[in-house]
Amino acid sequence: MTAPTESVEAMWSALSAARPDLIDPETGYLAWHFCDNATDANELADLVLAGKKRATAGLLWSYEAEGEPLPRVGDFNVITDWDGVARCVIRTTSVEVVPFAEVTPEFAATEGEGDGSLDYWRQAHQAAFSRELAGSSHLLGPESLVVCECFEVVFPA
Repeated sequence: MTAPTESVEAMWSALSAARPDLIDPETGYLAWHFCDNATDANELADLVLAGKKRATAGLLWSYEAEGEPLPRVGDFNVITDWDGVARCVIRTTSVEVVPFAEVTPEFAATEGEGDGSLDYWRQAHQAAFSRELAGSSHLLGPESLVVCECFEVVFPA
């Protein structure tokens, strides 16, 4: 997760002011960027803003290793670029945990990356997940559990 920056706090305040029907003072959020490098993080944030990326995936192992709660339907997240600049606010619409080998073509297309195919999804995520697991005793395999999260943009930058 990314530490809230001035732009993250400003975006959350703007959303709160614009949509009091959606956000009350007790509503919490997380701020974060996609991926493990600047190029991908910024490209994926752009895909969200373009309406092409409406889902994301992470290894269940990572949530457990970092002590992070799984996303829940209704959660709000401020998506940032690599440098922590707020780009938009998303709300989780569905969460499913499935083995890597059972991620569907529909989910891969909803993630909106590359050509939108399941083959592309598998190649890209195998590379990303393998980097994530490097140095641990875990290996990525067909049964590795993946947290598949769909979302909607509720507040563009």
